[in-house]
Amino acid sequence: MQPTVSLLRVESYDRPLLQAALDNLLAPLGGMAAFVKPGDRVLLKPNLLTGARPTKECTTNFALVYCVAQKVIEAGGKPFLGDSPAFGSAKGVALANGYQPIWEELGVPIVEMKGQRYQVAGEEFNHLLLSKEAMEADVVINLPKVKSHMQLTLTLGVKNLFGCVPGKMKAWWHMEAGKDRDRFGDMLVETARTIAPNLTILDGIVGHEGNGPSGGEPRLLGVLGASANVFALDRALVNILQVDPAQVPTIAASQRLGLCPELSDITFPLLTPDELQLEGWKLPDQMMPIDFGAPRVIKSTFKHLYVRFIKEPLGAYARQ
Repeated sequence: MQPTVSLLRVESYDRPLLQAALDNLLAPLGGMAAFVKPGDRVLLKPNLLTGARPTKECTTNFALVYCVAQKVIEAGGKPFLGDSPAFGSAKGVALANGYQPIWEELGVPIVEMKGQRYQVAGEEFNHLLLSKEAMEADVVINLPKVKSHMQLTLTLGVKNLFGCVPGKMKAWWHMEAGKDRDRFGDMLVETARTIAPNLTILDGIVGHEGNGPSGGEPRLLGVLGASANVFALDRALVNILQVDPAQVPTIAASQRLGLCPELSDITFPLLTPDELQLEGWKLPDQMMPIDFGAPRVIKSTFKHLYVRFIKEPLGAYARQ
């Protein structure tokens, strides 16, 4: 069966406009009710990279997440928002990026991806652990942001699911697999395949180009995309941005592993990638190594242990 990728031109985060756009976007896929049943616990997985640059569109725009949460609630689902940000806590990053109405008005809890962990199946990556919060959700809705990336060229739907790897495990995988771009791409694809998001809704209304994932600049892209097949959606976006798929480790790996369909094998019921193509999308000025290097990982781990086991208990004692 051919995968379906639904694409629309949307150029505003105005909530009423977004609600109507989501109805149109999801209609060819059967609407939200095709993915969410009454009583389902639904993980909303946005890109919550950092709270440091809230005006630079480094994270999935809160208005889109708000509208998706509303759709889930209307379908009878019980949404919760989760991530394991590179910098800070999920709740702290979410609130810094304007997510407070999702929490206060809709009552959607924000959880940290750091609970009990599940081992990933498969021989090569059988020591890769994923969060319990992601693996025990009834439904996973993946909400990536279109961004350039100084290590991976682009970050789209597949890369966004790396946020379901808890805390320091992400840094460890950068060190363990980062010296080999192909292997790191394979690891990201296997992570996405194991999580198997039920639906991916991609925020390409305003993207982040240049020296991403956080050091670039926002640019109007005007694209909202959705699919039950995250690999097909990513493939369509690479065409829209006119980036060579071989430059993107997640795309190259999904092709190598037989998971990425050709554009000719994808059904586009609304707009096609050719109708949405963007000229001059900026990639990073120069690429950086994927591996962080052992000293940085060791320093980060020591700081984490210091805060958790020394500073926090002393602070609690001082308040008594």
